[in-house]
Amino acid sequence: MALTLDDVKRVAHLARIAINDEEAQSTQSQLTGIFKLIGEMEAIDVSAITPMSHAQDVVQRLRDDAVTEADQRQRFQAIAPQVEAGLYLVPKVIE
Repeated sequence: MALTLDDVKRVAHLARIAINDEEAQSTQSQLTGIFKLIGEMEAIDVSAITPMSHAQDVVQRLRDDAVTEADQRQRFQAIAPQVEAGLYLVPKVIE
């Protein structure tokens, strides 16, 4: 995709960025290089490559998912101001 100087100035205007002609030319050459790199990357056949979830093959050490505390639900609900059907009732805050 070829980017003209007017395109760069229009994008700068839309982004509310003040840009002079020298900066616009510099930005145009940088964006042209980026678009060229994107074109080169799109040309590569990646159909045989499996997607990765992470750049490195790392595994998190996870502990066993086991209950470590006693069930105190009844005790907590006994001291709650209002409980109904095992749920805590709270005052309405937003109307």
